[in-house]
Amino acid sequence: MKKLITLILAFCMICSLCACGDSGKKEEYTPVDTDTVAVGAVVIARDDVAEDEIYAFVSTIFENTAALGEQHGKGKELDLAFASSVTSVPYHPGAAKYFAEKGIEVASVKEGAGVGEKKDLTFGTGGESGTYYAFGGVLSSYVSGANDFSVTAVTSGGSKANIEDLTAGDVQLAFVQSDVMSYAYNGERLFDTVIDGFSVVAALYMEQVQIVTTNSSIASVADLKGKTVSIGAVGSGVYFNAIDVLSAYGLTEADIKPVYQSFGDSADSLKDGKIDAAFIVAGAPTTAITDLATSGNVYLVALDAEHTNTLLAASPFYSAYTIPAGTY
Repeated sequence: MKKLITLILAFCMICSLCACGDSGKKEEYTPVDTDTVAVGAVVIARDDVAEDEIYAFVSTIFENTAALGEQHGKGKELDLAFASSVTSVPYHPGAAKYFAEKGIEVASVKEGAGVGEKKDLTFGTGGESGTYYAFGGVLSSYVSGANDFSVTAVTSGGSKANIEDLTAGDVQLAFVQSDVMSYAYNGERLFDTVIDGFSVVAALYMEQVQIVTTNSSIASVADLKGKTVSIGAVGSGVYFNAIDVLSAYGLTEADIKPVYQSFGDSADSLKDGKIDAAFIVAGAPTTAITDLATSGNVYLVALDAEHTNTLLAASPFYSAYTIPAGTY
């Protein structure tokens, strides 16, 4: 009997080791399309930037889309129809002039803008791990090399900070989310008062609401309930995008354990297991997520059609968007 028990225990240990070996294998990740929503990435300018400079900025970009596309993927998404499609804020006269030459009339043109003197320009973008900074640097370098004035891309705190810096005169050009731009122009949500000393240069591409996790069991926004989730800096555009998406699923900020982090910090926290998921609003692929993906599997949480329609009905700033499989 003693010998039989010993044999049984040995067999169990072997089975246990085999099971551990199987469970220890890295889970195979099959990329899939991810349905979500997106807002526009728009370049704006102070009203006092010279008309000729904004005309040169826009014409240089849209006459050289192929070359820009070779330097950055977002250059391949540049499109005149989309660039001239903004209706919530008037266009700078320099931009409107270029679009008119291409046979496109914008919805409105800012009266009294474009009368400043020509000078070198500073371009507020975003954090180093976001798309604004990377693509903004490409645009700035190309425009500077083709004209008699320079454009210098600088890092920033993103859309809201860019509008504040633009108002203060610290930058003359800036990237903004289309929804944040409208909030400023109308004195809503992020802004207590109307800020309208700027005008549109061009809408460049769509930036997606990307809900990122390293936990494959989080398959829906509903699964975020009770989880630790980064929803962007307090008062940021990302923050309001996160609140809007959660609301579409009947969730509030109180239903999650919120943390308020930048793209880069969110990626680090995901990598270290400090948070379960993060909202990142930027043009995909986004550097912060791409870097995270090099250390292991990352998953994008999709929005289903029912809740996407709820969100679209509640806000005019969102559009349905599908992030193609293999983006990360």
